[in-house]
Amino acid sequence: MKVLITTDWYAPVINGVVTSVLMLRRELEARGHEVRIVTLSNSMHSYKDGNVYYMGSVSANRIYPGARLKMNRAGSLLRELADWQPDVIHSQCEFSTFRVASALSNRLGTPIVHTYHTVYEDYTHYLYLSRRVGRYVVTAFSRWICGHTACIVAPTQKVEQLLRRYGVHCRIEVIPTGVDLRSFRENDNPQAGEALRQQWNIPQDHTILLYLGRMAKEKNLESLIDQIADAGRQDVTLLLVGDGPDREAALERARQRQVPVIYTGMVPHGEVPDYYRLGDIFVTASTSETQGLTYFEALAAGLPVLCLRDSCVDGVVEDGVNGWQYESGEEFARCLHAFCENRALRQEMQRAALASAERFSAEAFGAAAEKLYLSLQKQAVPLVSGGGL
Repeated sequence: MKVLITTDWYAPVINGVVTSVLMLRRELEARGHEVRIVTLSNSMHSYKDGNVYYMGSVSANRIYPGARLKMNRAGSLLRELADWQPDVIHSQCEFSTFRVASALSNRLGTPIVHTYHTVYEDYTHYLYLSRRVGRYVVTAFSRWICGHTACIVAPTQKVEQLLRRYGVHCRIEVIPTGVDLRSFRENDNPQAGEALRQQWNIPQDHTILLYLGRMAKEKNLESLIDQIADAGRQDVTLLLVGDGPDREAALERARQRQVPVIYTGMVPHGEVPDYYRLGDIFVTASTSETQGLTYFEALAAGLPVLCLRDSCVDGVVEDGVNGWQYESGEEFARCLHAFCENRALRQEMQRAALASAERFSAEAFGAAAEKLYLSLQKQAVPLVSGGGL
């Protein structure tokens, strides 16, 4: 099969969409399929690098940090993709590259599969919209996107239910992205964690509370820091790995609340598993997740998860088994105290975390995507005169 993946975000950017795309490409190629990628370049110049097509774009930082918008200057690349004639187009983003997916689908009659990665209601503050107006805009936009696809991939039932509430009636398949377990199982170097602890000068007797991911308003980092401070423990260190527009606000809150914090910034992709293993427990107060991919990665590293209750991880983070989902600051403190003070419980939860991650392998993700594509191969899509290219 020929599979074209379109995405506004791609390596070296590190986020959930990029992680999903890279994993999908690798798993499909391992199954013998030919995969090409359409993404945005970091300039107005369009070019091709191997099987990755970079479309010229301009910065859209005023809309969302790091975002870019495609310019209509890549006609030869698009014609090359049309001549390639993909069997399925798998769109990963709703904006610039979705226009590419739609144009190719119209011209070739190729079905579009679209993964709905983002709960946009949690991001409308970037557009300075009220919650009510933001929900109306997101509902209309989501219905329009879904109306141009043959099937929507929802990473969790939470997303499927959200789209149904929006009035989306097309086919929806729930397919979790999964985790590359090999990166956590292979090259497991116990000395790496100790070296990192010394590098960052973390006291040996401190429990390391790890947050790894984007540092943005929707992640509720300041609330998380308040909960750690209110728990009143003097034997913990909050390790913040990542970057984002809310970085300075989070670090300032930690200083104000006197929470011991280590900020590493972004780390190389290959070192991410070592930072997970450095932690003792993964902590987050985010409610903007569609599936909580970092939660899966933490579990794969043997890290229990302490997260704000969210339906996207129901059946994944099990209270008292491989972590806890808390609903209040008092409950957060109770769980944290139990984890810090009971070594036997800590070890038991670490073993349970490792075992629970097996359900979310990259191989299962690739197999589910392949099965979906095969089911769509005979589905005809109306051709549009001119094709938009």
